[in-house]
Amino acid sequence: MNNNIHPKPYDIVIIGGGINGTGIAVEAAGHGLSVALCEMDDLGSHTSSQSSKLIHGGLRYLEQKAFKLVGESLTEREILLHKAPHLIHPIRFLMPQQPFSRPSWLIRLGLFLYDHLGVRSSLPHCESVSFSNQKNNPLKAEIRKGFSYFDCQVDDARLVIANALKAQELGAKIWTQTECVSATLEADLWRVTCYNRLTKTQQIIHAKALVNATGPWTEQFLTNHCKMESPLAIRLVKGSHIVLPKLYPENDAYILQNKDGRVVFVIPFQKNFTMIGTTDVPYEEDPAKVHIDEAEKQYLCAIYNEYFSQSISPSQILYDWSGVRPLYNDHHANPAEVTRDYKLDLQTVASTHDKEICPILSVFGGKITTYRHLSEQAFDLLKPFFNAVKKYDSHSDYLPGGVIPNQDLQAFVEIIQTQYPYFSQSLLKRYAALYGSRLVMILENKHSTSDLGRHYGHDLYEAEVQYLKKYEWAHTTEDILWRRTKLGLYFSAAERQEFDRALISSV
Repeated sequence: MNNNIHPKPYDIVIIGGGINGTGIAVEAAGHGLSVALCEMDDLGSHTSSQSSKLIHGGLRYLEQKAFKLVGESLTEREILLHKAPHLIHPIRFLMPQQPFSRPSWLIRLGLFLYDHLGVRSSLPHCESVSFSNQKNNPLKAEIRKGFSYFDCQVDDARLVIANALKAQELGAKIWTQTECVSATLEADLWRVTCYNRLTKTQQIIHAKALVNATGPWTEQFLTNHCKMESPLAIRLVKGSHIVLPKLYPENDAYILQNKDGRVVFVIPFQKNFTMIGTTDVPYEEDPAKVHIDEAEKQYLCAIYNEYFSQSISPSQILYDWSGVRPLYNDHHANPAEVTRDYKLDLQTVASTHDKEICPILSVFGGKITTYRHLSEQAFDLLKPFFNAVKKYDSHSDYLPGGVIPNQDLQAFVEIIQTQYPYFSQSLLKRYAALYGSRLVMILENKHSTSDLGRHYGHDLYEAEVQYLKKYEWAHTTEDILWRRTKLGLYFSAAERQEFDRALISSV
């Protein structure tokens, strides 16, 4: 096996290309450090693309008295709306009241706190709702009252890609399909050995600091790869979601209170579908092989049927996904009550010369909404180990594609339509929502659909595929049809197979 030894050490090597790993890469590279990130699969291919796809404060966490976490999440919600307005947009949630629901006074108190715990929000405030007066009301007739509030929907996989692109813009090296084999001390540096599955070569990288952002594999990485004891514990909880054909005409989302005390979201998804989730199931198997089970499908359908006049069954499910949440283990008996907060653990290991201190920082837990703040805190812990760092403010720095005038995506689409009148509105809207201002990298010098190259179906053209392969680390059909475009929802099995053949032949 060929070894590729990098001659110059990096300041930081990050293992794990999910939302926390890419976020920390942005912070470190933005402050002028040399950064390399290794991801064993595709970026965001595990927990970070299997979420409920929300940037939210976590209304139900108020019951756990997690006021700090909710306040931090609401503040981050406002920051992220500014940083990536093409990927993150407001959505109204309706909370119907049933006889078994939490008392109305408690809901009002929680919603009041939700409006005021974070920084001043640009989103509308919470209010009471009369469903009997609502047009096209999909709820059962006996459900007359409830509440409304606003949170944000996000394309989680693309948010990971946007952070990887930002880190790369700032000088970081991003390697996907590159598995860390070992991380040991050599003199006063970490020696990180990685195997690239695409080139079938082994890379040896040296770094002053190591970041363990491997999510569900955090403990395993420390014990198996670094030969160290894990100071904290991870608790794996499975969360599953189901997708059905669009269940009601309006674009509101719903938050349903179940008799077991949990809540389930019902959310419009990709224009023509409805997503329902999530579950909270203890999980002890391989995080890479997680999948939904029949009991979870029945559970989610049953909760929906408690509220909506048109009932559903598992036979209507078109698509599903399950993610393993690597929660910091606070030893709570109920998986739904385990904290969604995170812990950052910094260990310092004496070098083989006993002269230098080699830091390793591990991330335990976290949620997609607070990734940027987590990344800031992670960098603050590492900063003392470096002599000089630049100033960098990730609060205000746009993510790639996020330079949208007045953060108004619809107005941006109208501008793009005047610049590219030869393309359909649906294609331009899709490009704007996925790529934001970077869509010009696909459309530049294109004056007709024929200029976009081969059409694979459902508005997927060769020009977009080539862009994804060249600039966004896409290699497989799943990378393109599911994580980066979600067009897999529209492609038939035969169309997916044909696209897969075309992708392989173009390599």
